[in-house]
Amino acid sequence: MKTNVCLLAVSAILATAGLAQKREQEDPCKVKSRVVADATYCDRYWECVNGQPELYDCPNGLVYAGKHRGVTEGCDYPWRSNYCEGKQLANPPISTEHCDWLYGIFGHETSCTRYWTCWNGTATEQLCIGGLLYNENTHSCDWPDNVDGCQKHPLCNEDANGNVPLGKSCNRYWQCQGGYPRLQRCPAMLVFDRRSLRCVVPPTEDCEVPTTQPPLPDELEQEGEQNIPNPPPRNNRPQQQSNEPINLPPGAVPLPLRNRPRN
Repeated sequence: MKTNVCLLAVSAILATAGLAQKREQEDPCKVKSRVVADATYCDRYWECVNGQPELYDCPNGLVYAGKHRGVTEGCDYPWRSNYCEGKQLANPPISTEHCDWLYGIFGHETSCTRYWTCWNGTATEQLCIGGLLYNENTHSCDWPDNVDGCQKHPLCNEDANGNVPLGKSCNRYWQCQGGYPRLQRCPAMLVFDRRSLRCVVPPTEDCEVPTTQPPLPDELEQEGEQNIPNPPPRNNRPQQQSNEPINLPPGAVPLPLRNRPRN
């Protein structure tokens, strides 16, 4: 029994020593880049300033990736690589409307085709096009088959990428893209056929030759956006990890002056 206790004690000491050695902080003033990652926290880094190491925090939601890397000041989105492997975060999230952290890319609260890009706490709504849905695992627009936990709109239950008549309208219809409807209008002098579910030359059983000209493309686009039915709320949001091209919001708020050094 005493032998086992001694072995356990020695193992504990060796493990503690190994952990301490593993987390030994590198001196930024002794490396060429003059900047090093913090040994314990992945959202902090050390920089050599006037011959002395000083500790800095990455912007909220970002982690240290390396000098001249990442999206700003050497800091990057944590899901783009294994930056935090064996480390932990020093700072809790700072949330604003639509943003879980001040910086990041987050899923939409009610839509599977939209998402938010957050820069310094300012959220910009983005749209996936071409029948794609936002994938919270890859932080990018993806094919519907690759997106789990995303409810489709009732209008598109029968065919996630088909056409659906719009009431008794002869020239407007719903076009389902990845399970979500977009309002469309038939080209000039064509009507929507409820049986073939496509625009055809009139007359049909339900529609005669149109007598009015269709609106301009800009008007159609605006009208379509205003008439998209609200999809049902999403029940879950998968965890974030993986790589993907970054889509920073246009007109993002400029990054403020770097955080003050920690004493």
